[in-house]
Amino acid sequence: MAAHRKPSRRSLGGNTARTAFTIALAGAATATAFDGTGHAEPKLTPAQVKAKVDKLYQEAETATEKYDGAKEKADAAEKRLSALRDQAARKTDKLNSARDALGSMAAAQYRAGGIDPAVQLALSDDPDRYLDGAEFVDRAGTRQAAAVADVRRQLLDIERLRGAARVELTALKSRQAELRRQKKTITGKLAAARRLLDTLPAEERSRIGADGGTRASRSGSDVRVGLDAPGSATAQAPDSRAAAAVSYAYSKLGSPYVWGATGPGAFDCSGLVQAAYRSAGLSLPRTTYAQIDAGHRVSRSELLPGDLVFFYSGISHVGIYIGNGRMIHAPNPSEPVKIAPVDEMPFAGATRVV
Repeated sequence: MAAHRKPSRRSLGGNTARTAFTIALAGAATATAFDGTGHAEPKLTPAQVKAKVDKLYQEAETATEKYDGAKEKADAAEKRLSALRDQAARKTDKLNSARDALGSMAAAQYRAGGIDPAVQLALSDDPDRYLDGAEFVDRAGTRQAAAVADVRRQLLDIERLRGAARVELTALKSRQAELRRQKKTITGKLAAARRLLDTLPAEERSRIGADGGTRASRSGSDVRVGLDAPGSATAQAPDSRAAAAVSYAYSKLGSPYVWGATGPGAFDCSGLVQAAYRSAGLSLPRTTYAQIDAGHRVSRSELLPGDLVFFYSGISHVGIYIGNGRMIHAPNPSEPVKIAPVDEMPFAGATRVV
């Protein structure tokens, strides 16, 4: 019989080993291609970077307006909470005084023996004199009952104040949590925008108007080169307050954009509007959402200097109209307060604050 032998194993050597290695590499490359890793991101053009950065800035500004609104409500809740606590403290001091007086009255009664008036009358050597005294005791008892009722009323009042303070504290904590969420969103969007801008050379950043550090450091007069002086804009304003607001906005050209800022050295968009009208003696709400309802609406064709112009469907940006289709606004962290055409962003409406 022929001997049956198992086929011998051949070691991978020479060309065989190289072939196996090549196949393995090819398989790895194929797998990499399918799972989407190992490929460098396509390099964005400056225009694409600008488009992405503009979108991030718009999203950050939307979050900024929400932050500003939450901060306004948090500040109001904090004031109310402080007022309630002060009121409760004053009432507690008054309550303590009432309790001390009630305690003194009770101690005096205890020292007098607290004997029933009918018994005291029966034992008295001078009934007429005792009856006069009993009338006094009765009046004193009435005063004591009134004092006890007053203490109870004050206790209930203080408990009501403490309950209201607890409600305000809960509201404040909720607003503070909202502030933290919006702040995280804002800083994340701004950081993403900065990373995108950092992929561009300095000259490209300058060309697309994103060299924020350089532009924001320029003086107001540099930003106004070639543009009208405020005189013509203020002359066309509908009233003195609008004229004063326009004048203030002109004086802040070149100031840096800082989210949440209301001046005097830095602003976000609604912060600039609020500060401009505050300088004119008029108090406006803090956010774009509220500012658009701070006056009466006007159409784009009716715009006059001092009118507030709003942008985007979410009403997330605002500027101060200065005439000739232009406005002064605080754009974003890459640019300072500047003059810009109204039609550079999607127009959402306008309000005249008069």
